[in-house]
Amino acid sequence: MFEVKNLKFKAGDKSILNGLNLHIADNSIHCIIGENGTGKSTLAYIIMGLTGYEHYEGEVLLQGEDIREWDITTRAKHGITLAWQTPASFEGLTVREYLRLSSKTRKTEDIRQALSDVGLNPDLYLGRMVRDELSGGERKRIELASIVLFQPKLAIIDEPDSGIDLLSISLVIKNIEKIKNAGGSVLLITHREEMLAGADMATLICSGKDLLHNKPDIVKTYYMQNCNKCEHPGQIKKHESERFKNGL
Repeated sequence: MFEVKNLKFKAGDKSILNGLNLHIADNSIHCIIGENGTGKSTLAYIIMGLTGYEHYEGEVLLQGEDIREWDITTRAKHGITLAWQTPASFEGLTVREYLRLSSKTRKTEDIRQALSDVGLNPDLYLGRMVRDELSGGERKRIELASIVLFQPKLAIIDEPDSGIDLLSISLVIKNIEKIKNAGGSVLLITHREEMLAGADMATLICSGKDLLHNKPDIVKTYYMQNCNKCEHPGQIKKHESERFKNGL
């Protein structure tokens, strides 16, 4: 459904992505995991077509079509959306108005249910303004509710657990599964192994390269054993390479 081929990107003289490859199957949850500073958010911004991230090498393909020339609006019309690591605030918009902009049905009961599903009481939040008076965690949840209502073809969700307490991670995972159950695919970006729960496939990224594609439990094992004390950035240890690629 979605592919990234040999993606390279520089910020000034610094290489951020170094030949990254990625394949996301239709109607699936694909988790990208890696330590901070490995290029995960840069990948998200390129896929979404943000200003400043247009000049890359390689291909970004939606159902086989290169989307390089598409602006953000065109990508959104084709069902691509991004949940930011740091959620935005909007002056002059209530939570109800913000969610109505995202909802394909705009039914009040759907909007109320979406808020409830992310752990927010609609009676307390629908009339509030989407601005800095809300905590980062509250805005994060509201943004996730908006993406569920949007029913995207591809949702890029960047560090959804940022600003969220540990007890709420299960709510985040359940909502990501709702996007899949509605027929969409999810690119879930994280540096926490807990977020691999529920993913269909996972990719470990380091130094702007994809090091390992495999089932989430295999990638999680390697990540936990090696990446928080990495002595070989940008590569899997040679004696472990085949073992982990083959899922042993």
